[in-house]
Amino acid sequence: MANEEYFVLEGGDRMPRIGFGTWQATDEELEKAVESALEAGYRHIDAAPVYENEKALGRALKKWIGANPSRRKELFIVTKLPPGGNRPDLVQECFDASLRDLGLEYIDMYLIHTPFAFEHVPGDFHPKNPDGSMRVDHTTDLIAVWKAVLKLKESGKVRHVGVSNLNEEQLKRITSVAKPACLQVEVHLLCQQKELVATATKLGIPVVAYSPLGSKGLADALSAKTGREYPDLLQLPAVLRIAERHARTPAQVLLRHALQRGIAAIPKSTNPQRIKQNISLWDFALTEEEMAELSAMDRGEDGRICDFSFFIGIDKHPEFPFKK
Repeated sequence: MANEEYFVLEGGDRMPRIGFGTWQATDEELEKAVESALEAGYRHIDAAPVYENEKALGRALKKWIGANPSRRKELFIVTKLPPGGNRPDLVQECFDASLRDLGLEYIDMYLIHTPFAFEHVPGDFHPKNPDGSMRVDHTTDLIAVWKAVLKLKESGKVRHVGVSNLNEEQLKRITSVAKPACLQVEVHLLCQQKELVATATKLGIPVVAYSPLGSKGLADALSAKTGREYPDLLQLPAVLRIAERHARTPAQVLLRHALQRGIAAIPKSTNPQRIKQNISLWDFALTEEEMAELSAMDRGEDGRICDFSFFIGIDKHPEFPFKK
């Protein structure tokens, strides 16, 4: 299903196993970062309307493609159905909005971003009640939404469709209708999702890791809010020791661990040097002993950072995917 550098999808399309994440970046930061990423060789770019920067990404892509439309074929662009669009009658509208904002004629991969849903409020991706809790849509029919997403392929404007943030039960339920082209979930050293990854692999579904470096920005924000400590994965002694042994950065060690598990990863950075380093992964490998040491650091559910606790009340949704 995968060689070292890409997954082969239906029809022979190639999804690079190192992509570039765009979450938590301002428009100006993103345009500069995407330019650096494309120059460094990234071709898999991960986006979402809830990041509220798709128009900036579209400008960066337009600049890179320039007067040579054939360059579009080099790219693998991923975006997602926002939680406020998790109704069958809203799927087409949301997809068209992303296509328009990105300035593209087609999307390579379209994902259901979350199995839970917010109420649909035009212009507001995170609608809240007066008390700060989310305006949750409890009537979501995940299978009906999945069928509507599958229908998007009929137009030829999306080549592949997949899912994100699902648990094992939800993934199996979705797959009983049609196998998704990928599963994007949080995976990093402390949250390795071994059972979910094994299930997806058995089903022939490529896994893409978001926050593969631990999403320090989110971790710091949650720590300040909750008082819970989130370790900095880039400063863990074992990671530093292995990085020094290979003359690599801690980030390269973390990404290499994911790759050798058979997982794709979408690290995010706005630093040009780190952007280059994070894709320079193909000329070294971790030993079996190093892989075993790093794999033993998994904390399971306790290692999860993006548990959506910042969406107050979302854990009451019937499709909330994580243990309560």
